[in-house]
Amino acid sequence: MNSLTTEQMLAAHKANVETLLGLTQKAFEGLEKLVELNMQLAKAAMVDAASSTHAVMSVKDAQELLALQQKMLQPTAEKATAYGRQAYEIASAAGAEVAKVAEAQMADLQKAMVSMMESAVQNAPAGSQSAVALVKSAMTAAQNAFEGVQKASNHAASVSQTHMQAMAQTASRAAQPPSGRSPGRGA
Repeated sequence: MNSLTTEQMLAAHKANVETLLGLTQKAFEGLEKLVELNMQLAKAAMVDAASSTHAVMSVKDAQELLALQQKMLQPTAEKATAYGRQAYEIASAAGAEVAKVAEAQMADLQKAMVSMMESAVQNAPAGSQSAVALVKSAMTAAQNAFEGVQKASNHAASVSQTHMQAMAQTASRAAQPPSGRSPGRGA
């Protein structure tokens, strides 16, 4: 059987370091986007708080206060929904990048294993066919299991995306004032 040479080991180590650095870069990019999103939210919250304070201070009676409160609730719910959606998209994009790298690494590993198996089969002593068949079967089972996990992971991500969109729509509808009722009055 072939053994790894020093050059092959160094090349594999270098490739792993490059992959790790690339993933770290992607993680920081996602973190930067999330920090930027949070800064935008903080700035908008400060502006909204100042505006709301001025509006509340100019209220003349309880009815006007209830109307103002209802008017303020809808944009707040919509902003919370938008924030959740944007944060989810950032996390989802970062996760997709990691998954893409993991899939590429797994494909490379599978190619290396197949190559190593072919080399082992060619150099196997006579009478070891059953052991070789067992190893091939194990490799096929492992590859099938990985593909199953990959499909399940992709399906889970798709379902999660669908649920996130449904939650955003529900939250947006819930923030709408009920039709036919004036703010502050019971049903």
